[in-house]
Amino acid sequence: MATPAFKNQMASKFTDAFNRLNRGEQGISGLITWSQAWTTVNEYLKPRDIKDSLYRRRKRNKADFDGARAAFAIIVRCRQLALVLEAFLDEIRKNFHLIEYEINEYMVRYERDENVELIRMLVSRLLDWYKAWAPPPELGPGVAADYTLAFQTRLFSALPPSFTCGFKSLCAWCLSPEEFPPSDSLSALTPNMGVVWRDFEALGLIDRYESVIASVGYERIEKQVVEVCEGNWAKPMMEELRNWMTAKVVPWMLQIYARGASSTEEARSMLQGVGSRFDFHINKTLCDLRTREIFDIIIDFPDSMGALQDLKECLQRVDQRGALVKTLRKANAKRLLHPGADTKLILSQYVATIKCLRIIDPPGVLLFKVADPIRRYLRDRPDTIRCIVASLVGDEDSGDSLLDDNEPIQPLQQSETEDYSDPMWEPEPIDAGPEFRTNKPSDVISTLVSIYDSKDLFVKELQALLAQRLLAIPEAEIYKVERERRNIEILKIRFGETALQVCEVMLRDMTDSRRMDGYLYRKWKSTMHPIVISKHFWPVLESSDLIMPGQFQSMQESYSKEFSLLKPDKKLRWLPHLGTVTIELVLQDRKLEVEVPPLEAAAIELFSQKDTWVVDDLLASLGNVDRASVVKALATWVNMGVLKEAEENVFVLLEVAEEIDENAVVASSAPLPAAGQAMAPIQTSQQQQAEKMRVYWKFIEGMLKNLGGLPIDRIQAMLKFVENYDQSIEQLGAFMEVARRENMVVCRDGVWRLNT
Repeated sequence: MATPAFKNQMASKFTDAFNRLNRGEQGISGLITWSQAWTTVNEYLKPRDIKDSLYRRRKRNKADFDGARAAFAIIVRCRQLALVLEAFLDEIRKNFHLIEYEINEYMVRYERDENVELIRMLVSRLLDWYKAWAPPPELGPGVAADYTLAFQTRLFSALPPSFTCGFKSLCAWCLSPEEFPPSDSLSALTPNMGVVWRDFEALGLIDRYESVIASVGYERIEKQVVEVCEGNWAKPMMEELRNWMTAKVVPWMLQIYARGASSTEEARSMLQGVGSRFDFHINKTLCDLRTREIFDIIIDFPDSMGALQDLKECLQRVDQRGALVKTLRKANAKRLLHPGADTKLILSQYVATIKCLRIIDPPGVLLFKVADPIRRYLRDRPDTIRCIVASLVGDEDSGDSLLDDNEPIQPLQQSETEDYSDPMWEPEPIDAGPEFRTNKPSDVISTLVSIYDSKDLFVKELQALLAQRLLAIPEAEIYKVERERRNIEILKIRFGETALQVCEVMLRDMTDSRRMDGYLYRKWKSTMHPIVISKHFWPVLESSDLIMPGQFQSMQESYSKEFSLLKPDKKLRWLPHLGTVTIELVLQDRKLEVEVPPLEAAAIELFSQKDTWVVDDLLASLGNVDRASVVKALATWVNMGVLKEAEENVFVLLEVAEEIDENAVVASSAPLPAAGQAMAPIQTSQQQQAEKMRVYWKFIEGMLKNLGGLPIDRIQAMLKFVENYDQSIEQLGAFMEVARRENMVVCRDGVWRLNT
């Protein structure tokens, strides 16, 4: 039951409300006037179908509002405008089905025809509804804001999902009308682009679909970057892309993001944020494209310098360094680091990678991360050192080189500790690894040599390769010795004079040998021109027990006798299986002059003693030579038609040539390779070192079996107790690498274990 106080309070409020509505007039005449005003205002604001021509004329007629002005004034004076607005918004809710019907009608047609003009017409129609139902501006901005919010809320909930696609297509057409198929309706739209964007703004579509509008610009940028830049690596493309954006995208952006700008400076200020986002997207898209193409860009270097400059600029704005490393490592693993790739090809790609990544990232962090798998793979390949050394000596016949002629020749650079007192010291990049500083030599050759722990391996291999090249130089091309001498002088700058003293001795031996051979030729007219080398300074040559028969043995003995007279303190030890022999065969019906290896010459020499030989008898006369080599040597003369295999393992000299059937001619018509072109059979430095270290393998095997895993320095320290062990830790490391390739040991985190 209500208390007297509550009753008094309610009576007071009723009295106040009545007085406010009655406005102090006699009786209830003021209340009646207010009721009439309420009816007039609601009737004026009530939303109706805009197809009603009378309604459209009334809304456009200012006199109608003048008639309702007094009613609106009464409502405002009585502080009932909020109630009027509430009723008005409720009427909008009840009548919004009229707008929904038209929305569905337009969208059905669009989904059928996919004509963006229908979306523009729908937007224009929605703006008509919005303006027709809008309250008069005289009611103030608050009422207008409430109406706009209510209208847009119901509009956005009524738009179907397909409207987003249509709206996006319309925005894309406004940006690039030339990409859409021509039609009469679209061509008519061209002059009214500004009107289209004003309609979007009035309905709140720009704010509602801001991400959709931005995606149109992003997709157009992505398309332009792919069309213009894909596969185009010769020149930088960033400036061209920015010019395109200024000419094409910025005018489109002005209509959207700089509406109402009164000056250029104001428009620039309004576009600053969105312009930065679009410029960032250009950098990101171009960076993504160049990242996908990075392996082919490196292959095409230096013709791809423009793409590298673009990538360098993009990485300064876009954090894509990790993606670049991941993509390049994956491409290297798939296309480069596999058994089918030649070692020289891998090295060439590695050198190109070094040069390209130094352009993109001068500190070398990206190179450090990308190069690690390549370096580990090259370290496991047995011919890596030989390929690097072959490039170092500058083989003019190879046609390609790992070295850059423009790169200055400088000593090999070793890892240096950081000098923190240096005023020019800079901290490591934030994404650098823990071993970054110790693995960053400055020149390409130092980088290649640093694949291994010591340069001694390269020096040994250099000596072996130089020996091969010197021994393979024909008599008529003695000038090539001077070329090798120039190469060694250049390599002294890189490796130091001490490391190449043995190479100096080999070159001196070649000069002395040629001089002595010339002297003996003038004195004795010898037809034999051997190369005399120092046993202790040349790499180990493959030995053979071949005995040169007949006149060859006589010439060797005569030459040895003359050599002893010239150098009584030295003695010759012949390696008769090396070199070439030019012989003239005089048969009954023909004469042949051929250049063959010594074993072939020795075999045919025996046929000057008798015409028929059994293979076993030939083997006994030639010394301890393997049977397969002798049979191969005899097959050479059979192919020339000098010998014939009368029966199995029995060969006969053909003084008179037999008729050769066409098939035989075709089979033997290919010229034999010149023996002088083959490299001398010299063991590589790794082979030599492995042979020496195999003596100590049992000791190493016992250590690892009894003690488990050991680091290389522990193995070296324990081997010092073995008698006559004089190998360095670098030589031990090289042997352990060979053992690892033969699956005898494994190495993990610097610890060596038996491969069980």
